[in-house]
Amino acid sequence: MKLPARPRASIGLQLVALIVACLFATHLIVFAAIVLLPPPQPPLYRLTEIAGALQGGPLNARFGRPMLRTLADRPPQEPEGRRRGGIQRDALAVALGRPREDVHFAPRPPTTLEKILLPEGRRMLFEHRARGERPPGPPHEPPPPPDEAGGPPPPPMALHMRGPREMVLGDFTAAVRRADGRWTVVRSSPEPFPNDWQKRTLLLLAAGFAVVAPAGLLFARRITAPLKRFSEAAERLGRDPHAPQMTLSGPAEIGAAAEAFNGMQGRLKRYIDDRTAMVGAISHDLRTPLARIRFKMEGAERGLKDTVLSDVAQMEQMIQGVLTFIRNESTPRHRERLELLSLVECVVDDAAMVGGDVELFDSMPVTVDGDAVALQRLFVNLVDNAVKYGGQARIRVSQEDGQAVVEIEDAGQGLSPDDLERVFQPFYRADASRNLDAGGIGLGLPIARSTARAHGGDVELIAADRGLRARVTLPIA
Repeated sequence: MKLPARPRASIGLQLVALIVACLFATHLIVFAAIVLLPPPQPPLYRLTEIAGALQGGPLNARFGRPMLRTLADRPPQEPEGRRRGGIQRDALAVALGRPREDVHFAPRPPTTLEKILLPEGRRMLFEHRARGERPPGPPHEPPPPPDEAGGPPPPPMALHMRGPREMVLGDFTAAVRRADGRWTVVRSSPEPFPNDWQKRTLLLLAAGFAVVAPAGLLFARRITAPLKRFSEAAERLGRDPHAPQMTLSGPAEIGAAAEAFNGMQGRLKRYIDDRTAMVGAISHDLRTPLARIRFKMEGAERGLKDTVLSDVAQMEQMIQGVLTFIRNESTPRHRERLELLSLVECVVDDAAMVGGDVELFDSMPVTVDGDAVALQRLFVNLVDNAVKYGGQARIRVSQEDGQAVVEIEDAGQGLSPDDLERVFQPFYRADASRNLDAGGIGLGLPIARSTARAHGGDVELIAADRGLRARVTLPIA
């Protein structure tokens, strides 16, 4: 019992699956970047480092980016919505030994990303500092006055900054009034782009893309491969109606189209075979009445007899040509890899052996896939035409734009521009120099073009400077 065919997924379903898979992989990479990579840490500055920078000290910070120092005529104006860090301003004023009015300090509020990624404790500390509030914990006690400490006041930079309350988390702007009324401004340097966290994230995304892209490409090729096979099958059918039928595989839409395509190919083949058989039968049956005409004319007057028998001979020649054409077309074709130059050389040698003015020049080896017998018959036909109607044949084998090219040029009278294409019609005779009296019946060129097109090439005639040039093109193997 024949098992039912496995249902094929449609192209739409496969495309949706590809999109979902790519989105899932992308989100998985982003999730991995968030989970596996450490979150970006804002810079951390000590108030003693900031105070030292305001007093002309070093600008480097142990846990933060280098600071920038400038001079200004007035304290910096902060954007709307940014409040001054009151607690840190007081501590900075104490560290500098200056009145609170001579000190300016404004921390940057945390960004949305920092609010999300920072640990809870550090995030709350960041937010309290930005709002100018004292962080949770025991209150900060300023140092005792000089008279209670029993000695001179400590120098400003000797102030001991205790714990995280005297730390600045994130960017800041600080300023102190100078003796000349101007302000020394110190601020954290801008964060570079990309920073270390961004570089690691980009690296992870690039690695994920390197993994996802090949998989997506293979998946896309799997979807489009049936379309390519469909195109190749249509090309084979255009060259040879007897070509193998298309394999029923791929998405449901392609499978249905392939089934209809194979049905069309079968009907086309039967149509061609039926018409060929009918023409062959008619041509064969015409021999009988022609034989009777020939027999009846034996007793006729000599002048009438010669005229009628000449017409009968021409009709018999045409019938024989048609039968030969049908027999060649119905013969199974065997394709193989051929050295085209060697095949043409054999045709040239045979023509020269019977006295033809034939020459092969400026040629190069070219390999094609084809039926050796059919191609040899094609070139024999063209070379014979060149010798018969043009007196000579000059042949050249070359390669142009991925195709094998064979050019056969004669030195005859040529053809009019209107006849260059018409001569490929069956039984068409261009002029008196190419008529039945010269031995032709008008099937040589149609058969030659049919053979070339069956191999994926073509035959065309070109008016040369002297005579006619036949140009044959065939795909290179």
